[in-house]
Amino acid sequence: MSGNIEAHGGKLINRIIEGKERDELQIKAEGLARVQLSTRETSDLELIAIGGFSPLQGFMCEEDYHSVMDTMTLKNGLPWTIPITLSTTKKKVDSLKVGEDVSLIGKAGNLLGVLHLEEIYKHDKEKEAEKVYGTKEEAHPGVKKVYEMGEFLLGGKISVLKRPVHDDFKDERLDPIETRAIFIEKGWKRIVGFQTRNPIHRAHEYLQKCALEAVDGLMIHPLVGETKSDDIPADIRMDCYKALMANYYPKDRTMLVVNPSAMRYAGPKEAVFHALLRKNYGCTHFIVGRDHAGVGDYYGTFDAHYIFDNFDPSAIGITPLFFDYTFFCKVCGSMASYKTCPHGSDDHISLSGTKVREMLRAGKTPPPEFSRPEVAKILVDAMKKKK
Repeated sequence: MSGNIEAHGGKLINRIIEGKERDELQIKAEGLARVQLSTRETSDLELIAIGGFSPLQGFMCEEDYHSVMDTMTLKNGLPWTIPITLSTTKKKVDSLKVGEDVSLIGKAGNLLGVLHLEEIYKHDKEKEAEKVYGTKEEAHPGVKKVYEMGEFLLGGKISVLKRPVHDDFKDERLDPIETRAIFIEKGWKRIVGFQTRNPIHRAHEYLQKCALEAVDGLMIHPLVGETKSDDIPADIRMDCYKALMANYYPKDRTMLVVNPSAMRYAGPKEAVFHALLRKNYGCTHFIVGRDHAGVGDYYGTFDAHYIFDNFDPSAIGITPLFFDYTFFCKVCGSMASYKTCPHGSDDHISLSGTKVREMLRAGKTPPPEFSRPEVAKILVDAMKKKK
């Protein structure tokens, strides 16, 4: 297997069917019962198929589903923190039979693949909300998604006939097998991954460059799947990443690859999940910042750091790099954190994402201590167009 680090579970999964097997299954699929996938389920199907969710070979069966919620591991004891499930309604369940295949249909009505149905079981939505997201409040976007899903879950391996079609970010859509090959080609043995669903501001840049001092390469891996409606759209964020990397990052030590996953906003549980996904892409290290994958006030500032204490590092298999809250210090004259700066908060320039969005909406450019001018311009122009 290519890559410098083993995939989670020891083998990079591939559930894309080709050749004669594909042709035969394609014909068979036309006559099967059909299940429509949501946007998130479509993203999950793609990530299972290309090995991003290794060792999963399909949507979770009941034992794995409850094990993940109860113990943060799959039934075989391997660390895993987010249920990857396929839901359906009571009405649809009545037409399905365990042991038979089911066609998986995309939003446009296109055939994506086949589920080899092993189990039909009850979707325990309240337990999932409490155990994964830490709250049953529908105000939480992750919980809201769970409550919108069907009452039953379908478990079983998948065979993907045709991957979801993407018209955007074609140059940056690399599969785990491809990123691993590139790391080998570049001679990178220590690779740090960075998850983001926001434009990269100076604090993020500081974290990445601190990490880059200790490794061979940095993979900026922004999530471009489904996010909240008030998150900055992926195309605008990608323009920001490209402008930043063109002007402020060493080209031979950094690369930009998109992550097709949907955002869960599960805070600490998603921090572990994000680390495992980057391990599958071939990263050896992963940056975990303040309130990683958080939303609102649902999680403590450093809960995403503490959760890793629950796991044997060898079982996780990727090294998390924990970073404190960062800011620009006027006295130091540079980016710093509470670990490195002795000066008081009056000397610190730090802006929340909410504050920045308010400035952008008002047509104001965030200060250079917060955002590089090239990035600020892209964001201000995008906000003007939105008006």
